[in-house]
Amino acid sequence: MLAKRIIPCLDVRNGRVVKGKKFMDIQDVDEPSKLGKYYSESGADELVFYDITASNEDRKTSLEFVKKVAEEINIPFCVGGGVSSLDDFKYILRSGADKVSINSSAVKNPNLIKEASERFGNQCVVLSIDAKKNEKGSWDVYIKGGRENTGLDAIEWAKKGVELGAGEIVVNSIDEDGMKNGYDLELLKKIVEAVNVPVIASGGAGTYEHFLEAVNYANVDGILAASVFHFGEIKINDLKKYLKENNVEVRLAN
Repeated sequence: MLAKRIIPCLDVRNGRVVKGKKFMDIQDVDEPSKLGKYYSESGADELVFYDITASNEDRKTSLEFVKKVAEEINIPFCVGGGVSSLDDFKYILRSGADKVSINSSAVKNPNLIKEASERFGNQCVVLSIDAKKNEKGSWDVYIKGGRENTGLDAIEWAKKGVELGAGEIVVNSIDEDGMKNGYDLELLKKIVEAVNVPVIASGGAGTYEHFLEAVNYANVDGILAASVFHFGEIKINDLKKYLKENNVEVRLAN
């Protein structure tokens, strides 16, 4: 059994890590490379950085923080936000990132997934899906930092993304984002069952049990969180020990 990955998520705005609820009420947290180094030393398996206003402001990802992070940490990390071309992939990977996450641009130009996968390898291409439940009980895909409903069905979009070459899917529940009530387990389970690549849970972690539920109920490959780590409510090593005690395979720090 592959070890489940614990992945802190760092939302970056104007060169600072920030955190909000349901993409609103944004609070300042810390400097990206400093926080990244702390997590790298604290037992995180990977990190994800999102330049959260790049797509909405129609600009490229800020590469300055990517280079600084690469100098400070020794674990894999993924970068997303404002990625819309193969050149963006190239510059982010050259700046030291291991993976590139695409969201809004993939919806607008699905072929970007295919082209990036063919050029850089599917292990570098992460499809991030911001999903929100609709009145019919299914989930719509949102873009531009949760501001625009595309009308796409989240499960169908995940399947299409993998067919085009995405090597990993990050599923973020807008309804649960920053709320600490637990992950959207039904959505995660449906996507895990629909695709044959790793699926990462995002949006909603508040307790140790929430992480365990995401693994046991939805069988996700990785569990991503922000608030509980940033504000010191859950320590990564403590979380890993808890998961290990509950028969979840994790990599414990030496």
